[in-house]
Amino acid sequence: MRVLIIGSGGRENAIAWKISKSPLLEKLFCAPGNPGTSSLAVNLNIDIKSFDAIKSAVLDNSVNMVIVGPEEPLVNGLGDFFKNDESLKKVVFVGPGSEGARLEGSKEFAKDFMFKYAIPTAGYKSFNRESIEEADRYIDSLKAPYVLKADGLAAGKGVLIIDDSLQAKRELREILSGRFGSAGDKVVIEEFLSGIELSVFVLTDGKNYLILPEAKDYKRACDGDKGLNTGGMGAVSPVPFADADFMSKVESRIIIPTIEGLQKESIDYKGFIFIGLMNCNGDPFVIEYNVRMGDPETEAVVPRIESDLLSHFIALGEGKLEREKIEISDRFAITLVMVSGGYPQNFEKGFEISGVSELTGEMLFHSGTSIKEGQLVTSGGRVIALTALADGIQSGRERLYSLAGKISYNGIFYRSDIGLDIL
Repeated sequence: MRVLIIGSGGRENAIAWKISKSPLLEKLFCAPGNPGTSSLAVNLNIDIKSFDAIKSAVLDNSVNMVIVGPEEPLVNGLGDFFKNDESLKKVVFVGPGSEGARLEGSKEFAKDFMFKYAIPTAGYKSFNRESIEEADRYIDSLKAPYVLKADGLAAGKGVLIIDDSLQAKRELREILSGRFGSAGDKVVIEEFLSGIELSVFVLTDGKNYLILPEAKDYKRACDGDKGLNTGGMGAVSPVPFADADFMSKVESRIIIPTIEGLQKESIDYKGFIFIGLMNCNGDPFVIEYNVRMGDPETEAVVPRIESDLLSHFIALGEGKLEREKIEISDRFAITLVMVSGGYPQNFEKGFEISGVSELTGEMLFHSGTSIKEGQLVTSGGRVIALTALADGIQSGRERLYSLAGKISYNGIFYRSDIGLDIL
């Protein structure tokens, strides 16, 4: 197979790392990729917002499989573009079309879908500029804290959890007035769910499915889950409380109804379904769907997959995923994200990174790096994701932080407590 991975972060670096090991791979490309993928694949410097540029890259390089990392191209219809173009129809496309991508692209659509197919989730109502007063009354009917979600894609910033009802009403007006652009033209207000979060990942051909390793990520910037929300400061897999009984509930109450619901809606869905869950006293409730793998969860999940991921993708393209058996390591994977000082707010870029060459052979995934005048430098908020595999959390933590100590750049910052809460 000649494979193209769309994206440039740690998620895509981890997927490229895994696929590069497959005996079924002929050649691997990443667009645009990063310095980490450059040692595994041919990086193609193209604009991934341009579907025509992606088409040219596929045809020029005889690519016969495309794997999409980020959500935006999927929500914007890249899957439909491939399906409807005669020259691209035979390319295996790992990702849903725009209708399936609405599970992530519209919070209202996702909640309506869950309620229609009796998938456990929090109670909710949707509002727009014309129904602000009704929204105020709904807030008054709920108990604090209050959950406000911009309906559309808001770069991971569109969810607010607020303790005070007056502040919730102010924030509602700010969102509807353009705080998140058109993503906030509608707002979903939900009941608050109390429990422990985890993420479950499914690969489906629209009928059959494989359940990938689950993960727990760490969103807050600072130790003890304090500080601002981020794109993710680390992740662990497996999650100890996600035992066979709990995962059986997830499968029967959530995964199967979700896939059956997509079929009933005549939505042709081939790709990942990321299910953000809350464990509420042993029962799983859906917080959100995403239509791609998470970051940094991918960097913890993929290293635990021992079977051939590319073989799973090929079967997905043929609609024969039932023939595949996923093999998962029983070891712990712990991922630490090293970020730029000031992230997730203002931060500087362009600082030289040292120590990476000492970690050759380790699971080091580039998230926000670039090459400048021959030197590896920082180019984003999340810079590098390091993953350690070990027989236990404690030994994994010791190894992980030993590796992290070898990396250095101006303003380097990372949490010191990843995995500590599940020891």
